[in-house]
Amino acid sequence: MITVIGSSAGADAGSWAGEAALVVDVRGDELTDTELDLVEKHVSGGGTRVVVRVLGDPGFFGVVRTLEERFGTAELEVRPGPTAVGLAFARLGLPWDDAFVVDGAEVRGHALNRAVNVCRAHPKVAVLPGPGVGPAELGAELVHRVASRTLVVFSALGDPFRERFERVEPAEAMCRSWEGVSLVLCLDESRAEGPPPTVTGPLTGPGRWALPDGEFGAGGVDGGSVLPYEARALALARLGPRAGDLVWDIGTGCGSVAVECARLGAAVVAVEQTTSGVERIRANTAAHGVEVRTVHGAAPTVLSHLADPDGVFIGGGGSELKSVVLTAARRARRAVVVAVTALEQVAPVRSALACCGFEAEGVLLQSQRLLALPDGSSTMAPTAPVFLVWGTR
Repeated sequence: MITVIGSSAGADAGSWAGEAALVVDVRGDELTDTELDLVEKHVSGGGTRVVVRVLGDPGFFGVVRTLEERFGTAELEVRPGPTAVGLAFARLGLPWDDAFVVDGAEVRGHALNRAVNVCRAHPKVAVLPGPGVGPAELGAELVHRVASRTLVVFSALGDPFRERFERVEPAEAMCRSWEGVSLVLCLDESRAEGPPPTVTGPLTGPGRWALPDGEFGAGGVDGGSVLPYEARALALARLGPRAGDLVWDIGTGCGSVAVECARLGAAVVAVEQTTSGVERIRANTAAHGVEVRTVHGAAPTVLSHLADPDGVFIGGGGSELKSVVLTAARRARRAVVVAVTALEQVAPVRSALACCGFEAEGVLLQSQRLLALPDGSSTMAPTAPVFLVWGTR
């Protein structure tokens, strides 16, 4: 057993050290290879207690991640400083520098929507409960919207006599009454952890966006239709996807916009009416390591069962285009962006947005891409023209 003790974990740190066969005082944020080898030597012997003493919270950019990767959570007992989120993750033997923390008591409104969307988009989330934001409410919203989530509900966190926690599925959480809840963790334990972050919280995002068109060919030879990255960049700018948002991507083709929005932290639903399109979307989301819920069906019919979005992207045309734009615009909280390829489709889109209180704007995008020739010289190649029309509340 390895006991990890933070500097503010209490006056009993000395008693733990007195019972240990090995005490390691960490001077920086990490254990050296020599120290890790020494800890492993004592742990492998069985029945020996090792104490690792650190400054601050060992689960936040500290030694817990290193120890968990090498020895597993079963070997760890973490005694951190008294912060609610730090305490909660310590009880599970997990680091939390890659976790999102959501305040369920925020005064700006939409607290439950924001918490649910962060839980949908990210595999490790701590939710501080507030009015209308607790295990039952989270479970009710998540049960039909995500494939796999576990809620870990903490009560009387930090109280040595009354503290308890339990793991429940969303379906169970929604059917129970809860009292004295201190914190709720929402975990997708099926998604492997990536490398440790260098920036934590909502400022963390991808290093780039408007990815090259060729990065969305994971679904097959044709790869599905891809909105050119020049148009995708502007579409993303007008949508403004961020952590806590829900974005619909309707007529998504290969899922390029859906993937980009998910990489920027939003929860995303991709609506596609073809089976091959659904498969392409799933292949591309897997290739980029993001989560996107795919809905197989035709808009606007299938939209009635979806939660209200913050932003909507609509790609393609078709006879139902105006009806789809009307349905999306009536329910979107912030923005609707539509991409079409024919001039005659612009007027119906503008009319639909105006009917829902949006002031429509738009551009025709037609770029010339620089290409290198075999002899080392350069030429220009035109991309297909795209009309982008958008409205913002």
